Amino acid sequence: MVGLGAWQLGADWGSVSEDDALAVLATAVDAGVNFVDTADVYGDGRSETLIGRFLRERGPGHGITVATKMGRRVAQEAANYHVDNFKAWNDRSRANLGVDTLDLVQLHCPPTEVYADGAVYDALDAMVDEKRIAAYGVSVETCDQALTAIARPNVASVQIILNALRLKPLERVLPAAAAAGVAIIARVPLASGLLSGRYDEHTTFSADDHRTYNRHGEAFDVGETFSGVDFATGLAAVRRLAPLVPEGATMAQFALRWIIDQPGVSVVIPGARNPEQARANAAAADLPALLPDQLRVVTEVYDDLIRPQIHDRW
Repeated sequence: MVGLGAWQLGADWGSVSEDDALAVLATAVDAGVNFVDTADVYGDGRSETLIGRFLRERGPGHGITVATKMGRRVAQEAANYHVDNFKAWNDRSRANLGVDTLDLVQLHCPPTEVYADGAVYDALDAMVDEKRIAAYGVSVETCDQALTAIARPNVASVQIILNALRLKPLERVLPAAAAAGVAIIARVPLASGLLSGRYDEHTTFSADDHRTYNRHGEAFDVGETFSGVDFATGLAAVRRLAPLVPEGATMAQFALRWIIDQPGVSVVIPGARNPEQARANAAAADLPALLPDQLRVVTEVYDDLIRPQIHDRW
C-alpha cells in the first residue's frame, strides 16, 4: 500500500505553502491513499495542523488513518521519555489534529535505551486504555532498535528506512515483524529523492532543506538524509538501476514498487511537495510486481556500491 509522508508539509524540504500542502493531501486521498504519516515536530506542529484542517474539510467518515510521532521536541535523553511528557505531547497532537483519539502514535527515533524500557511501554499501554491513542508503535534508526521493539507484545508498528539503497531490514527485521504481527511502515522510500532519478552532480538544494544542512548529520541522524549514502555514490547506483524501470513508469515509481514487493511491508510513505508527485506516487501501487531479474539487480547494485558504505551503520 502507498501512503503519504507529511514531513515536507511541515518543514525541512524547502517552502511548501498551505494551499500546496492541502492540495497534496487532497490529491493523494483522491488517488486512493488512506494512510498519512506525520509528527509533532514537523514544522513544530504545522504538518499536524494542516492535516487536521484537511480532515475537518473532508468530514466524518473520511476513512483516513493518521499516524503521528512524539518525542523529538525535547533534548534526546532517555529521562525525558516518561508518562507526564507523553500525555503533554499527546494533548498537543490531539489538538493539532482535532481528534480525541489518535489512530497511531510512534516514539520518534528516541535514544536507544528507550526501546528496552518497560516503563515506557506501560505508559503507552495506559494511554491506549484511556483512549488517548488507539495504538502505538516506534520509529527507529537501526535494525537492532526495531528488533527490540518488535519483541514487545503491544507494539503495533515499526517505521524504518527501507529502500533500494537500504536493504539491511530485509535480513531480520521484516521476518521478525511478520512473525509477530507487527506492521512495517517503510520510510525514506526514495532516499530523499535520490531514487527519483531527477538529480545529478549539479543539483543543489535550498538552505532550509535538510539535504543541504544535514548532508553530514549536522542536525540529526545522517541516515535520514539520502539514507546515509554519499550523494555521488547514490547517483552512481541510480544510474545502474535506471535501465530496470519498466516502460511507462518513472524511476520513483520503480523504487516504490520495489518496496511494495518486499514481504512484510504494510505501507510505504513517500512524501510529495505538489499534487503531481502525490498522484504519481500513488500510481506505483498499480504497477505489476517486479520480475526476479529486476530484484536481483537491485541487490547486486547494493552489494557493489552501497553495502560497504552503510550496511553496518544502521
